[in-house]
Amino acid sequence: MRRGIEGGSGLLDTVILEMRKRTLWTQVVWNVITALAFLAVVTPVFICVHDAISWRSSFFNDWEVSKARHPRLVDAINVTRLKDAEPEDLWYPPDYHGWKKCPTHLKSSSTLPEKSNGYLQVFLDGGLNQQRMGICDAVVIAKILNATLVLPHFDMNPVWRDPSIFADVFDVDHFLDYLKNDVHIVLELPGNLSWSSREYYATGVRVTRIKDAPSYSGHMWYIDRVLPILQTHGVAAIAPFTHRLGYEGLPPGIQQLRCRVNFEALRFVPKITNLGDLIIQRLHLNSLEYRVRESNVPRMRNRSSKFLALHLRFDKDMAAHSTCDFGGGVAERRSLAKYRQVMWQGGVPNIQYTKREIRNLGKCPLTPEEVAIMLAALGFDADTHLYLASYKVYGGEARMAHLRKLFPNLSNKFTLATAAELEPFKDKSSQLAALDYHVCLYSDAFISASRGNMHNALLGHRAYEHRGTTIKPDMVLLQQLFANSSFIEYEDFQDRIHASPTKAVELPHQLGIFSDVFGKYSVYEIRFVEAITSADGQPGWDATQ
Repeated sequence: MRRGIEGGSGLLDTVILEMRKRTLWTQVVWNVITALAFLAVVTPVFICVHDAISWRSSFFNDWEVSKARHPRLVDAINVTRLKDAEPEDLWYPPDYHGWKKCPTHLKSSSTLPEKSNGYLQVFLDGGLNQQRMGICDAVVIAKILNATLVLPHFDMNPVWRDPSIFADVFDVDHFLDYLKNDVHIVLELPGNLSWSSREYYATGVRVTRIKDAPSYSGHMWYIDRVLPILQTHGVAAIAPFTHRLGYEGLPPGIQQLRCRVNFEALRFVPKITNLGDLIIQRLHLNSLEYRVRESNVPRMRNRSSKFLALHLRFDKDMAAHSTCDFGGGVAERRSLAKYRQVMWQGGVPNIQYTKREIRNLGKCPLTPEEVAIMLAALGFDADTHLYLASYKVYGGEARMAHLRKLFPNLSNKFTLATAAELEPFKDKSSQLAALDYHVCLYSDAFISASRGNMHNALLGHRAYEHRGTTIKPDMVLLQQLFANSSFIEYEDFQDRIHASPTKAVELPHQLGIFSDVFGKYSVYEIRFVEAITSADGQPGWDATQ
């Protein structure tokens, strides 16, 4: 018995020792896993604090949100409802009541002096449409100051890092030829002034650089501040130069010149327009039958179809900058707040408002789900071809699910062009944006999900070119409707879209773009009307026919 007890005691000791070993190994493994997890979370955060670019791929990335925010409305819109007959006037072009745009050969209202007061340089930042507006402002400021404009310089955007220059996007020869009777323009400074460069102004304070031009300043500010520098030094450089010229009280003919620069002088290079035209052709020939194959042979139906271009500006920049709540919960709000802090140090205009106030003011971009509901309520059916003009949708495919479900015929430049056709545009965000702009300009219908530079530019350009239906959402009313989506019936929502005195969507062919409804339109649209009024107060467009 004694031996049995000793044997049992030895066995027990062995078991206890083995358990202690396993416990030790378990603790080691657990500690390793914990340490790796901690590093995986913390390392990207510390890296991204110092690098705004890598922040895009950090731990705080796009949150996948697939749950519908407005399920009552989404459920009410089924495929059968979307296949109902579209309203007869849905695709009709607007009635311009005989108005016609200015002749393209319209000359300057004054004689161009042989000698200028000096050379004007501008350095343009931002995206394509900010640069486009900057070019228009630069031309008219050069006109006001009797300066020789140096072909505008495109700064490299710190986010997109696009090295494109003016000549990569716009046709320089056409630009120079069209404006030769309006303002002196040169490709570069003469040799004795070649020191005036972007690199020169980056190394210190320079008397020839103007960096404090107020936003939307009057033309007298430039006469008082810039003209003396031109006359003294022979050159003046303005940077930054985004939205630096106002619209009120300008000299006669200046606003009309601005209009002609934007819609006539600025023409995309053939590389952009040729591929854009090819994409439009494929869209009109039932784009969704086209698929990129190794053989690069498209398969299309024979019948023609219309398409709607949708500028769905819902990338992470827009989502974070708006400070709106998009239904992703605490995780999404923290993610966007961190991104906002890195990109803009938290200083964005909407930060002063509460989430409810931002919505009530109509300052939130429409989500893909909300765009789908609005289009369905307007009467677009499930077979409508949608061209998506957007860089990247925040939330990925999960966020796009409801739009794709209601409108499955959804395409973009990457699905309609081959890899070989897109190769010259690789890593060229401005040129890709120009490609989208061209397709949107000549689309049968156009809508933008948020107010911004591209929305404003295309709204005016399509009106100038008399292009199809342009839908301008009333963001305030739409946000009010969506805020009550849990209670409102789809039929009521649809009625408000069509019948409200302050329409949720204003269609130009219903309201008349030159009628007295301009009180409901954006400031840019009012400015566009001013742009087509000549110096003597008569319409700049020919209204005789």
